[in-house]
Amino acid sequence: MGARVLVASRNAKKLRELQRVLDSAGIAGIELVGLDTVPPYPEAPETGATFEENAAAKARDGAVATGMACIADDSGLEIDALRGMPGVLSARWSGTHGDDGANTALVLAQLGDVPDDRRGAAFVSACAFAVPDGDTIDVTVVRGEWRGAIARAPRGANGFGYDPIFVPEGEERTAAELSAEEKDAASHRGRALAQLVPTLAAFAGS
Repeated sequence: MGARVLVASRNAKKLRELQRVLDSAGIAGIELVGLDTVPPYPEAPETGATFEENAAAKARDGAVATGMACIADDSGLEIDALRGMPGVLSARWSGTHGDDGANTALVLAQLGDVPDDRRGAAFVSACAFAVPDGDTIDVTVVRGEWRGAIARAPRGANGFGYDPIFVPEGEERTAAELSAEEKDAASHRGRALAQLVPTLAAFAGS
């Protein structure tokens, strides 16, 4: 079975994405489990000013509560014309947490009169890996960025969140029109997780 690692998420797509990263890196010996499979514990609100602070706090909370190593990510969309917003507020930009349609519609409305050459944006993901070590928790945090621009209207049915309005650099398609494999290879979370691979490999082999 190998070592169990908690992924501090209830998003099955994130779990599968991380599993694909482990598989493609040839890392065996890690069994990923989601929050749904462990007893509930109090999850601190995401009050950090940065993605890194939120990811580290989530991973540390999970490791302390379960005694397992824990991976957590905090990600969002930074739009140049909105001075980096919605940023850490991405999931609740419209006022309702996780309402992808409302969040996307609000961003499109806010950028209504912004010309194409000023619609630059980046998806950002900070991933943290927390490992209990005696009385302390060792936390590694990495950051991945995926540059692109905001489309005029949503397109595509894959992905989640702001994927339907994000056109990656060098692409005509939105992130929601890419296959899962294409998105993994390029995405912010894929880039962050790739940086975690050496840490995860060392953990799997320890």
